[in-house]
Amino acid sequence: MKAKIAGAELSYEVAGKGPAVLLLHAFPLGLLMWERQAEALHKTHMVVRFDDRGFGGSPPGDALLTMERIADDAAALLDHLGISQAVVGGCSMGGYAAFAFARRHPTRLRGLVLQDTRATADTPEARKTRGELADEVLKQGAAAAAEAFLPRLVGETTKKENPGLVQMLEDVILKTSPRGIADALAGLAARADSTTLLREIRVPTLVVCGEEDVITPVADSEAIQRGIADAKLKVIPKAGHLSNMENSTAFNEALLGFLAAGF
Repeated sequence: MKAKIAGAELSYEVAGKGPAVLLLHAFPLGLLMWERQAEALHKTHMVVRFDDRGFGGSPPGDALLTMERIADDAAALLDHLGISQAVVGGCSMGGYAAFAFARRHPTRLRGLVLQDTRATADTPEARKTRGELADEVLKQGAAAAAEAFLPRLVGETTKKENPGLVQMLEDVILKTSPRGIADALAGLAARADSTTLLREIRVPTLVVCGEEDVITPVADSEAIQRGIADAKLKVIPKAGHLSNMENSTAFNEALLGFLAAGF
């Protein structure tokens, strides 16, 4: 499905009926990363997911893809669907966008799921690395992003036991618009530090991290949990940065348990 939002045709999917759960995808993927979660939740919840500008079925925008842009697109999609509030979940870049959503649209938030992400901003070194990679992607294509990110996107268990998932992720990245990737890298580098936001979050929050995540290690998730009042932390075994895809059984169990609280 497509929705006209702030001058862009964004690709989105909706499954199920019930309380809304809005899922924001990781870089450099798309809404398809949430397939197992849509399958697990659709009997009890309305699962909403969309491709950020420049990813999946959504064309690139006309500027860098900021976390605020993703958050505002998410809120506008909820408006398009007639949804007043949702539990908002995000993985990695999606987690940064979820923080932006909490800052900009706090009354729309019923709960938060922060997966394999961190509250801090990029270091100067990380911003420099992102800028250099963006230049490479624009010159060489999406393969430069696949080469840089794919080895770290999944854990060692996945690499050994699920090569099919690794291949699928590579295929998705290689099909992604170089302009979309470069715009997102610029937005990631420019994102705000959300550390001080943590103490302002008052909605039920689940923090999830793969035990083998080397991009945002468990310590980053522990810091988020400590900062948000009454937040719960679940470490997913045998999973890396994409814990919802690498060990979907354990991830879905944690997510369903969180949502079952009803809050």
